[in-house]
Amino acid sequence: MAQVWEETVYIPSYEVGKPEKNPLFLEKRVYQGSSGKVYPYPVIEKIYDQKLEKPYRVVFLENEYIQVQLMPDIGGRVYRYLDKTNGYDAVYYNRVIKPALVGLAGPWISGGIEFNWPQHHRPNTFGKVEYYYTRDTEIGVCTCWMTEVDRMYGTKCLVAFSIYPGKSFLEIKVILYNRTAIPQTFLWWANPAVHVHDQTQSIFPPDVRAVFDHGKRDLSRFPIATGVYYKVDYSEGVDISWYKNVPVPTSYMAYYSKYDFLGGYDHHKHAGILHIADHHISPGKKQWTWGCGNFGDVWHQQLTDEDGPYVELMAGVYTDNQPDFTWLKPQELKTFTQYFLPYKQVGVVKNANIDFAIGLDRKEDQLHMCIYASSNFEQLKLLLTDTRNDSIIYENLIDVSPLKPFTHSITCHHEKPHYIKMALYGEKDNSIELISYQPEYPHIEKFPEPAKPIEAPELLPNTESLFLAGLHLEQYRHATYRPEDYYLEGLKRDKDDIRLNTAYSVLLLRHGDHINAKKYFERAIVTCTRHNPNPSDCSAYYYLGLCLKYEKRWDEAFDSFYKAIWDSHYHSLGYYQLACLAFRMKAYSKSLEFIETSLKKDGSNLLALNARITILRKLGHFKKASEYCYQVLKDNPLEAAALLENSLLEAIDKEKGNHNSVIHDQKMTWIRVLDEEPHQYLALTEEYWELGDYDTAVLILEQLITQCTTKGIQIPFIVYYAISFLQQYMNHSSSFPKSNYFERASKADLQLYFSTSLFEMFILQDACNQTLDYKPHYMLGNLLYDKRRYQDAISCWERCIELEPSFPTAYRNLSLAYFNKLKDTKKSKEYMERAFSLDTSDARVFYELDKLYRILGVHPKQRLQQLELYMSLVQQRDDLIVEHVTLLNRDGAYDKALSILLNHRFHPWEGGEGKVIAQYTFCCIELAKKHLICNETDGAISYLIRAMEYPSNLGEGKLQGTRESAIFYLLGCCYERKNDKSLASQYYEKASQGSLHLEPVMFYNDQPPELIFYQGLAFRRLQDEKNARRCFHTLKDYGEVQLFKDLKIDYFAVSLPNMLVFEEDLNRMNQMQSRFLLALGYIGLYEYESAKQQLELVLELDPCHLGAFIHLEMLKKPYVDVLL
Repeated sequence: MAQVWEETVYIPSYEVGKPEKNPLFLEKRVYQGSSGKVYPYPVIEKIYDQKLEKPYRVVFLENEYIQVQLMPDIGGRVYRYLDKTNGYDAVYYNRVIKPALVGLAGPWISGGIEFNWPQHHRPNTFGKVEYYYTRDTEIGVCTCWMTEVDRMYGTKCLVAFSIYPGKSFLEIKVILYNRTAIPQTFLWWANPAVHVHDQTQSIFPPDVRAVFDHGKRDLSRFPIATGVYYKVDYSEGVDISWYKNVPVPTSYMAYYSKYDFLGGYDHHKHAGILHIADHHISPGKKQWTWGCGNFGDVWHQQLTDEDGPYVELMAGVYTDNQPDFTWLKPQELKTFTQYFLPYKQVGVVKNANIDFAIGLDRKEDQLHMCIYASSNFEQLKLLLTDTRNDSIIYENLIDVSPLKPFTHSITCHHEKPHYIKMALYGEKDNSIELISYQPEYPHIEKFPEPAKPIEAPELLPNTESLFLAGLHLEQYRHATYRPEDYYLEGLKRDKDDIRLNTAYSVLLLRHGDHINAKKYFERAIVTCTRHNPNPSDCSAYYYLGLCLKYEKRWDEAFDSFYKAIWDSHYHSLGYYQLACLAFRMKAYSKSLEFIETSLKKDGSNLLALNARITILRKLGHFKKASEYCYQVLKDNPLEAAALLENSLLEAIDKEKGNHNSVIHDQKMTWIRVLDEEPHQYLALTEEYWELGDYDTAVLILEQLITQCTTKGIQIPFIVYYAISFLQQYMNHSSSFPKSNYFERASKADLQLYFSTSLFEMFILQDACNQTLDYKPHYMLGNLLYDKRRYQDAISCWERCIELEPSFPTAYRNLSLAYFNKLKDTKKSKEYMERAFSLDTSDARVFYELDKLYRILGVHPKQRLQQLELYMSLVQQRDDLIVEHVTLLNRDGAYDKALSILLNHRFHPWEGGEGKVIAQYTFCCIELAKKHLICNETDGAISYLIRAMEYPSNLGEGKLQGTRESAIFYLLGCCYERKNDKSLASQYYEKASQGSLHLEPVMFYNDQPPELIFYQGLAFRRLQDEKNARRCFHTLKDYGEVQLFKDLKIDYFAVSLPNMLVFEEDLNRMNQMQSRFLLALGYIGLYEYESAKQQLELVLELDPCHLGAFIHLEMLKKPYVDVLL
């Protein structure tokens, strides 16, 4: 028997900080290989170190074999998946909620199964979702539904978690729906974590021979890696399916597999987990690990208190890589099903489906067969045959169940195992094959090639390649390449190209610029109707109709949509829009005719299904409306519009004395689904605005006001302006006149809410035109900046500060815009200083001001004085503490810097590691140098040893392969001073090891150039001048070449260590690094004056460049005598 229930569970938890009130646009941030933009989500940047017991709503699904715990309060994840038959936690069970800064918007927790869409990691992974659970009394299946509307792109997700009596699998049915009128993109990665140790192995299908890195930028053979992957040398042949063999943070994703499973197995506990889904739509098979070394250990400590390491075994649907996005066309609905099941005894699975997992292994002359079943099966026929002649090697009737897996070994002298087939046949019909496996014939496969970056627009050969490049960049949400650059280059070559005009105008429409988009749609129509009025592709007509509709040119929009339906691809969409236009004219019968025609083409369109109910209600066909309402809610019980319609129909029933409500559980209402979340209410309001049902749209927002007022919750000002906006379309006012809503909006607080949809853009534009309230100008500026309409955004913010000169955030936003878009650093500095002066309690703005000062070359002493004037702000942020320590190091206050580092617990962002460790090792090394100069060698050695051991409070571990040439060289100097030539020589030998390969330093695992410098010095101490000069010439030659290069962010960058608030000049950074390399080369070659000249140029570019500062000091006595 299966059961479902809900409990409040108290779990030890670490709290997170408040959401950041300043909008973060981060348009060039790289995250998981694609855009790391986070707007309109607020970012949380603070993790606290105090643990407390905290209540969470947990939904339990349980039968005789498994117990599944779901957590709607943290992203709707599977929190625990227990195999009751052996007490095995099939997914990582983290007994503490311990967030770390891993998520797109900050906090993220390890463990369970996380569900990532429309990107990875999911923006709302740490937020709450709405849920509903039931038990089907006929078949006993228990289901918990969860739903969410993505704020960034407006797509919608519904997930149904189900367990069945007598079955050990968890079924997950997913509906993804594009609620918007334009195409969107998505990926789906289910992300289960599993406990790992030295006996844990990731189980990929037997035909996986190659795995890709993110973006397919690199690849490795699998399971035996034989090359360099993630900078680890596996050339001896290493099985990277084992956790113990992967020492550093590593992702790998299957190149191809014809199998439907992916899993992990604990060889110590003889148990594991499998993911099952049709590989045709679920090709994604990925493992991620922090690595089994110290670096990974420290990250695991950031994420749990007692539950140890894990790996993630991700399953991608409609995706096979990260990033790898799929299009979701306007109002398109995609559905799929995936399963997770625990298994045992089978070991390395060779094939699996939702009923069985089978293994077939040969060791010498023993053939070992294993079968696990997810439910009870009796009298199945197991056959082992030689496929060359169909002769039977082994035959047996077996019983198998979750409680009793089947295992058996036989002696087999078969010389060619690839001819052996293992198959299982049905209990009622032994001719039906339930599952089988046969090893592949040994053969040499062609190894795939890594992906290549897209070239610059001007280098692409034709308009076809430009169109495809732009489309790809849109689809994959590339962080640093812009699709418009490719579309516009194509249009420059052929202004009449249909696809380029249409693609660029859809992009403009996505940015809310329907006025300019219309011009390109019209040009596309002129071209496609050049020879006849009936083009094969009517997409331009459909999108032109949207532009005209947004301009309230209703009749022209009607004509354009009618023409669009001539194209089968736009039949359903066009008729839906025609239904909306008819509805707003109150031609409800015609609207119903249009909507029925739309649904004949696409019966899964949720907007159309909901619209039909509304139209029927307007026509007074209440019974029919109720029947359709029931149909929608049967498949989608959390569909807010259908729940709202049900409540309206119920109210009508009660007026008439009827009781025909279609919802049996009266606790599930549209109000509960929307859960006082303003973005949810506005999303539902938008659906009714699109349809033309303005009365119901206003009703929704008035209900939000009532709910929030009753509970004392602040209401975003845009809600009031939305009602006044909707009143323009109505023949009568709502319960309050328009002026009343203007007044309430002007008095409302600027709550933590960021607008993003086109609907909200129209609301804010209307408010800006009709009021002198500064808030809509500010919010509209945020929205437009996010949509890359920078000049329009700047105009809004400038108008905002005209209306409210004391509003700091608008000044701060203007500072970013003037720096990043107008390249006006003087104005940027003025605005940021003004922003901070208006609110000296804002730690983020203070950080951004200091960041700007550093970029502009403000003297380190001045910056240090400023930071120490506001130490209460510095202590609120890890990044400010790191800057404070950096400035202390620049000032030579190494003891104070080290003390600060040792007395604060840091929480680094994933991908941003290295900053704290860099300052810690710098402190220790410089203190060691001071002792060495004073001939206090024991003290120097103590600091150098400390430099190699990272204190746990720094929050970062050491990567395997970390080179410490400078430390080893200085240890050699210490022991040489102690006249211990043997030990000195050993350390010089260590310092001299390593590659001379150089590359731009952008990521935490990139090799600093100083290593080669100290490598050269070590060679010199070993009397190997030839290799010493080789090192120094390598630095000098690379610096000379790199100095004249145009540095760009790597096309395949997976993550960038900085939250790119200010878009720094990469060429300026390249100048600094190149000249620094030149200087190091010159020092080694005894060209001290040339070195001094280059180091001074570096310090002109960045007065806080620590490398330049200390190596300039090194050229002075007594350092030059002792260290060189």
